[in-house]
Amino acid sequence: MGIGEPALHERPVGVAPSGGVPLRAQLSAVEFALFAQFGIRHDLQANTQLFRRGDVGTSMFIVVSGAISLDFGAGLAPKQLLCNDFFGELGLLIERHPRSCDARASCDSVLLEITHANFHRLIDQDPATVVFFLRRTLARVVSSEQRLIGQLSRRNQELEAALGNLYSTHNELTNTRELVYSDDLTGLNNRRALTAYLQRSHRSGKRPQGLLLIDCDDFKGLNDVHGHLVGDQALQRLGRILNSVAGNDDIACRLGGDEFCILLAQADVDCLARVADFILEAARGWGSDPRAAAEACSVSIGMALVDEGHHWNDTYSRADKALYEAKRRGGNRAQWFVDRSSGQRRLG
Repeated sequence: MGIGEPALHERPVGVAPSGGVPLRAQLSAVEFALFAQFGIRHDLQANTQLFRRGDVGTSMFIVVSGAISLDFGAGLAPKQLLCNDFFGELGLLIERHPRSCDARASCDSVLLEITHANFHRLIDQDPATVVFFLRRTLARVVSSEQRLIGQLSRRNQELEAALGNLYSTHNELTNTRELVYSDDLTGLNNRRALTAYLQRSHRSGKRPQGLLLIDCDDFKGLNDVHGHLVGDQALQRLGRILNSVAGNDDIACRLGGDEFCILLAQADVDCLARVADFILEAARGWGSDPRAAAEACSVSIGMALVDEGHHWNDTYSRADKALYEAKRRGGNRAQWFVDRSSGQRRLG
């Protein structure tokens, strides 16, 4: 079981440099390709009215071709939207939000409509891309609303209420992001978070130096004898142990079932062995606590140092084989990878 080497991604269009002037509300090529899979196509003739100011909005739109004019009234200049621009996102993010402008096709145009139902399908398809889209979209909208508050004093109360909704939505988005990258049972990071961690380290050139793969011994037997609730409690205990040894630059993950891993940003042979010994001793300590006797479950650990000359999958494979060897030898131990073809212990 391996995790592929991350690829570099293009920077999304529409992100202004820090402190700069906000750019257009425009999708990147990656985002457009994703949204196009779930959008509902609309062909509009020139001068077709899409919606009016005050209409209740429940979806957002993306311009595929042509042009859409947005008229905000109150002496403000109309805004012209072109290919890949999106608008009406508040109708998608805030339930039954009134439209703040009139939208009309300036010429024959093609739009994609993203509804609530299809947006949830987008999240299921590619949560990381959607989370990034929402974060920068909310930041742009909040900034825009704040400027309008200064320009239109008569709308202060209405806009402040909208900002309150946006901040609440932003908090919900933060919680959603935590759910996307967190394991529900243990609170550790999950596979998505591990992949994101590897992508960041790949881009920065600061690859982690040590890998531990951890697996509970006879976890199926524990579930069969004591039930799944006790099994869940054992996983939670192990999660707390791993979280306690992971530093700020490290990452502890539950990969699924009773499989866990820790990537250490700074590690050598001695450091990795010390961390593995601590985890083993902490797990053995379960059995000495009479209140947790039913949850006693030893662990096996596969250890590997990350070799700059090896692909990530190779390092992962070596740690996985070391884990298998630890289990073959009876479990309750940490094991380095042994290259049986040469008879040499391999750390990388």
